[in-house]
Amino acid sequence: MYRVVNPLLKHIIHRYSHDATSRKQCLQYLKALRTLQFSGYNTIFLGETDLSESLITGEKVSHEETLHWPRWTIVHAGNSQGWVPWRYRVFLRNELPLDQQEVFQEFCDFLSITYGKCAIVVRERRPSTAKTEESSQEVEITETQDTSVPCLLSLNCCPRTAEATGHQLLTVPFSYNYLHPMDAAWSSLKWFIINNRKEFSLASLERTYSYQCILFSDLIAKGIERVTPNKWKVIVSKTRRWENYYLDKFS
Repeated sequence: MYRVVNPLLKHIIHRYSHDATSRKQCLQYLKALRTLQFSGYNTIFLGETDLSESLITGEKVSHEETLHWPRWTIVHAGNSQGWVPWRYRVFLRNELPLDQQEVFQEFCDFLSITYGKCAIVVRERRPSTAKTEESSQEVEITETQDTSVPCLLSLNCCPRTAEATGHQLLTVPFSYNYLHPMDAAWSSLKWFIINNRKEFSLASLERTYSYQCILFSDLIAKGIERVTPNKWKVIVSKTRRWENYYLDKFS
């Protein structure tokens, strides 16, 4: 029996005591971030989220079927004031651009013109898991990951590209992913889709077939607009309090 996890609740804050390694990684990240901020760098949070076709259409399907359905990936960024005025990207998961580096280069160039030097913050990838042949239980795959090379699933983020345009690239450790405020913005977007997708649907009835047309671009654009500057300030304020708490606790 499959246990379906609500896509809005995928990232859960575990209230257990983190191990020494994860605490050290968190402290290193926060100290590096504060150092850059005190040096005049603007903090930019770059993130992505997946939207399944069932989330867009509202059709109820099994978890197994959902895995084979098309998925769209949205890449966008925000700072302490709200969304950055960069043209966000929407990719079809199986048709990602061949040269993703061009998108990140364009993003870095945009930040240089608009904000000057920036600290670009991305989230660490979720540890890879696999199912054993004798059991359906998931086990973690031990992989050597270079935390100095941040990378989104759909966009390669090269530290050298960032440095060449005057920026620095930082990674939020996976155990502390709630220190990346983009997750709250994505949740707001998905709730908007769930509650308003019918308003962006057009139905066409014919003798033999019926069609449903969803104004996908308009739906996404309106959902992003709903994350207002005031909402962003609240989200970033909560993140800032967590940062100060861990800086004090782990120092």
